[in-house]
Amino acid sequence: MRIPKHIGIIPDGNRRWAVANGYTKKDGYEKGLLPGLELFKICQELGIKEITYYGFTADNAKRPKEQRLAFTKACVEAVSMLSKENAELLVLGNRKSPVFPQELTPYTERKTMNKGGIKINFLVNYSWEWDLGINEKMPFHLNSEDVSRVDLVIRWGGRKRLSGFLPIQTVYSDFYFIDEYWPDFKREHILKALEWYSHQDITLGG
Repeated sequence: MRIPKHIGIIPDGNRRWAVANGYTKKDGYEKGLLPGLELFKICQELGIKEITYYGFTADNAKRPKEQRLAFTKACVEAVSMLSKENAELLVLGNRKSPVFPQELTPYTERKTMNKGGIKINFLVNYSWEWDLGINEKMPFHLNSEDVSRVDLVIRWGGRKRLSGFLPIQTVYSDFYFIDEYWPDFKREHILKALEWYSHQDITLGG
């Protein structure tokens, strides 16, 4: 099976999962923490070199305050969990905004955690406009320049869109969509996605 070097993870469906299971919408974010750690360990086992998690976007911050506080807390906890693993960790997003959690500021430069290993990029208060420097009075630049090209993007929750996820790095990505909500993550989701990817014709335009 051909293994991608870099996978992007869009963990969608937390709020819909919460409502479907009798919780309030804000409760869904916490339920996505353990799946994120389990996915990391599977990728580590399989020899994947880089993972980018979509934490929350600048547009997500427009949601009701209780939801915003809940997903911000979940992102802080997720980074804390990943920081205990062997990885090269980077949090990427607009840290000039008051929405950016200050607890994550130390990770806005890539840090070697423990013995090092997989590169982990965690997008927090991220937007493609911020990444490309749009509306800033300076020449074009890429804030995510330390993030490599993404081979495979996997999105949970049944919606078939990128939602602004790393527009430069995904120009030649393959996309795999899973109907189940992110809190219902299963190991087989990743294995099926990788099996599907291994049968794609990867030409990068050539």
